Amino acid sequence: MARVIGRIPNRLALAGGWIDQPFVSRHHPNPPGSMVVVSLEPNFRVMDRAGCASGTRAVATKLWHGRLPKRPPVDLVRELYRAENQGKSEPSGSQDMIGLVYPGISRLDYDFNANGGIFPSHIESLNNPGIARWLEKVLNVLPIESRPEGYNPLGNKQLSPKWIARLGQTGKDCFDAIRRQDLDALGASLNTCMVCWEKILPHTIRHPAIRLDLKALLRVYQQNYSGAMYSGCGGGYLFVISSCTVPGAFRVNVRIENPLKDRPSK
Repeated sequence: MARVIGRIPNRLALAGGWIDQPFVSRHHPNPPGSMVVVSLEPNFRVMDRAGCASGTRAVATKLWHGRLPKRPPVDLVRELYRAENQGKSEPSGSQDMIGLVYPGISRLDYDFNANGGIFPSHIESLNNPGIARWLEKVLNVLPIESRPEGYNPLGNKQLSPKWIARLGQTGKDCFDAIRRQDLDALGASLNTCMVCWEKILPHTIRHPAIRLDLKALLRVYQQNYSGAMYSGCGGGYLFVISSCTVPGAFRVNVRIENPLKDRPSK
């Protein structure tokens, strides 16, 4: 697979997404707000326009010839951020780059007063093999569809400090739940994150260009499993938290710093 798609990791973003954007974090009443990213082994091709940093990964693949350089990750993140966002009026958030570069499960703390809100004020990563294997067993990834052409989630901004504070808290709750291997708390953090998205950026769920009733679909999975959220605005994948197999979903492999030599077969 690596010969076809390269060796740059993939990344998933869990609860707290959008707090990495300065136009959001500047309204946080008690920073920092947090979000969680997960670095994945690149053993499948991610859908484009699905909230999984495929565009950032394509830039990284070209920039670094298909493989992460052996340099400090903070330097790689900044280099990749510059390469992707030069001249953009709506730049990609740095969580895209961090999720590709940093191994493990990472909590990113964003404070608008630190680094202009562009880069986190602090990063904490989990690279424990047991925690990574647990997340692999409970995180079910269900393909929905790529966000449509012409879609923009930023047409309606309701940047309430109250809801932005709750958004930033979902990232903290998500990370703590993963650390404790608490299935229900993890699901709850994802559910609350989706409420926050709809409150501050309503077009993340409902938009004239979106054909599916994303909210109704989300509700079904949230009611029948511990929790669920979309990989990004406008659809993409649905992340469903369950220790049982979810029909139509697949599992992922978390990329950690010191992987077990003998990974259990799946």
